[in-house]
Amino acid sequence: MKISPNDSCWCGSGKKYKKCHMANDDRMALMKSKGFIVPSRELLKTPEQIEGIKRSAAINMACLDAVSKEIKAGMTTADIDHIVHETTISMGGIPAPLNYEGFPRSVCTSLNDEVCHGIPSEDVTLIDGDIINVDCSTILNGYFSDSSRMFMIGEVEDDRKKLVEETRRAMLKGLEQVKPWGRLGDVGAAVNAYARECGYSVVREIGGHGIGLSFHEDPWVGFTTRAGTGMVLVPGLCFTIEPMINAGEAPIFCDEDNGWTIYTEDGSDSAQWEIQVVVTEDGYQVLCW
Repeated sequence: MKISPNDSCWCGSGKKYKKCHMANDDRMALMKSKGFIVPSRELLKTPEQIEGIKRSAAINMACLDAVSKEIKAGMTTADIDHIVHETTISMGGIPAPLNYEGFPRSVCTSLNDEVCHGIPSEDVTLIDGDIINVDCSTILNGYFSDSSRMFMIGEVEDDRKKLVEETRRAMLKGLEQVKPWGRLGDVGAAVNAYARECGYSVVREIGGHGIGLSFHEDPWVGFTTRAGTGMVLVPGLCFTIEPMINAGEAPIFCDEDNGWTIYTEDGSDSAQWEIQVVVTEDGYQVLCW
């Protein structure tokens, strides 16, 4: 639908189109005509939608904060699931992973050589020296938030501690590349370059994703991409930065028994941090961490 310059903007800001999104829409159209990959208008979050995502994210981060206060050797990964589930429900949210394509729990808990999508279990007990990723996702009033953190249990070996810390730094290197009218490939290229400098490898098959009105939206966010490639980072685009970095080689495999949990093929440790970010007119805003 064509909008006249003096009409109200499609984003719901209440401003005239010419004072709001018209210049960005014109720039997107020009870039698309030159062969750039640009997001559809449906992927660009309005100010109202961003506020809804922030409210969802407040629950998501509260869950991870609650886990950080309780997590310790001797507890099971099912205990972590219980903390996340109860915190989410008590704050009026819905755990996004629960029953998502058959996933049986409210959170993912990925331990040591588990890359992602670990299923919480009463049979898995944390022990001193473990590293674990807790990946939490929340729905509130139709808005989705998603972030994960690494936790180190007790006295952790230096190699594991370094992997956890450098993976977080790699994620932040990617975040630095989130610039309006930049390219999504710049994010993955920065992550990959830093991880390789540290002597690590980056998982290719699994990455970040657009998110906000659905759990998984376009674009897919890879972390072994080339700079100067990929979707244009138009203000309003919302996605996760969540590199999975292996201490050993990059190849992975999926648990055939549960159909979910991803492991490193060589048995090396893996780490992941995840944040949710939205591109702004002058940079970015981290919505969930």
